[in-house]
Amino acid sequence: MAYRVLFVSTNNTARSQMAEAFLRKLGGERYEAYSAGRTAESIHPMTIQVMKEVGIDLSNQQSKTLSEYLGHIEMDEAIIVCRREEEDCPRIAGTTRKIQHWLFDDPTRAEGTDEQKLNTFRKVRDQIEARVALWLAEIAEAERVD
Repeated sequence: MAYRVLFVSTNNTARSQMAEAFLRKLGGERYEAYSAGRTAESIHPMTIQVMKEVGIDLSNQQSKTLSEYLGHIEMDEAIIVCRREEEDCPRIAGTTRKIQHWLFDDPTRAEGTDEQKLNTFRKVRDQIEARVALWLAEIAEAERVD
């Protein structure tokens, strides 16, 4: 059975969508990746754009709320990808066997020109990809030691 991971952010428009996509790409069949937010809004167009730049098409992805999963699908791990100080960052204590926090800035709050905003989205995208890859490497290393 695949290891189920739920990536959680505020609105499921950028960070959690990126993390879900990178786990699907890098983790293979061993993992089932999901994402959700406290609320569900349309996926930010710049999220779709910067993910397309790295060969991942999110144009058919839908934003989802936590209520669509919690209590319906048992997750092995939840990874919260918003900053703890964000007042609207969801709390999901007690809903999965393991909870982690990976703290990324919210690119949807970036200011400046469109190019500056895109660069913020790219920076966060690259940070998320690197963190997912590191997490997978840590799991592989732990399994080699066992």
